[in-house]
Amino acid sequence: MPREKRTTKTIAQRIDLNYFKRPSPWRTRRFVLSVALPCLAVASLAVYAIARNNQAYSSGRMSPAHAVLTQQCGACHVSRAGIFRAAATDQACLSCHDGPIHQADQVFTPSCASCHVEHRGRMRLAATADASCTQCHADLRTNGAATSYARDITEFTSGGHPEFAPLRAGFRDPGTIKLNHAIHLKANLIGPNNTRVQMDCDDCHRANGAYQSWRFGGPPVKRPQSATEDSGNMVDAPSHSSRRAYMQPIAYVQHCMACHPLLFDKRFTDSVPHDTPEVIHAFLVKRYTDYIATHPAELRETKSTIALPAKPLPISPKIYTPPEWVKVRVAEAELLLWGKTCKQCHALSFAPSPVPVALAPAAPDALPVVAKSNIPVRWFPHARFDHEAHREWTCTTCHARATTSEETSDILVPGEKTCEKCHHAGANAAESRCFECHTYHDWSKQKRVKGTAHVTWWMRITGKTPS
Repeated sequence: MPREKRTTKTIAQRIDLNYFKRPSPWRTRRFVLSVALPCLAVASLAVYAIARNNQAYSSGRMSPAHAVLTQQCGACHVSRAGIFRAAATDQACLSCHDGPIHQADQVFTPSCASCHVEHRGRMRLAATADASCTQCHADLRTNGAATSYARDITEFTSGGHPEFAPLRAGFRDPGTIKLNHAIHLKANLIGPNNTRVQMDCDDCHRANGAYQSWRFGGPPVKRPQSATEDSGNMVDAPSHSSRRAYMQPIAYVQHCMACHPLLFDKRFTDSVPHDTPEVIHAFLVKRYTDYIATHPAELRETKSTIALPAKPLPISPKIYTPPEWVKVRVAEAELLLWGKTCKQCHALSFAPSPVPVALAPAAPDALPVVAKSNIPVRWFPHARFDHEAHREWTCTTCHARATTSEETSDILVPGEKTCEKCHHAGANAAESRCFECHTYHDWSKQKRVKGTAHVTWWMRITGKTPS
């Protein structure tokens, strides 16, 4: 039997035209969902709108610093025609935070949100990406004069970061105090009262806030020593760092006095004050004046002169007036102090023109000028470092040369390679991104910001007034 010829008309007759009219459970469910879900979404947004809760529009959790503003989108995002702008404006950030400019001659100023990205959960906003820094520092350019900073910094490791400035060629230690670390760390040193001691780094170097007594100093202090009180240190107080980040300034009364007393005469057991030459001179004059008033017999002094061999040694008695005796004794004491005791640690010079110490007259106008100690508290003024965060490591882990250093000019701060042993890329390494040590904002130019927030924000979130 011949096969029927297939045409478009005959094929179309096989289609069931009532297929979509008959009910189907899958089509019914799909229709219900396609209508119900949009209605449910609109209804939920309406509920949030009625409750004035903007959490539905948030792109993620807020950082801990801004968590209180979770439902207050308008605090950062400007609203126009009822619609919040996607990115927070710099004006919104500056209304609460004073972010001082980085450098006056920088080529451009990035927006706040380009570095501090919100809605990423409970993370630090200061943990910025390296790209925020290297967009300038990979090829540093300025609007003004040539920069004195490294021009091509791409990362901390793999040679992308220069050696720290104090360890580069041409840098000199600004300190003037003479100190031999190797001698002070030797065993069986003669300590207070002729006892044998073994010194440790902690005997001189402790973080701020450590108020326990010092082994070789005076009584414990109630606060860290300032630069102007004793040692003439250069104190550059760090900003935005922990209270115990930096070491206390070195001071004679706290660290040196027990082993290095400033004795000046066998007649006395006390020392001269560790102060300016003018104060010391006044102290000596008063001390000897008070002494001779109670010991007048010492005004008669027997002095021996040089004699020829095989001849009796002639005796030349001399009787002083009290002012003469005081002047001679003060001159002898100052000859010892300026020529040996003080000179062991300090750099002395005489004005107006230097003269030999032995010839310097014992008069206030001829007293030496003591150079400022200038012991740096911060060796890295453009970076942050926290000793408290590194307290589990021994001092020599980073300051390895301290035990063998004999020269005062030795700079014992660790180098970039020392830090790189712990701070490098990888899951089992310490943080090595730029923000770990550097800040963008110059906080020395920080200004007071007048807050704009209202207590009603807190009341809307918690339903109660903060205590």
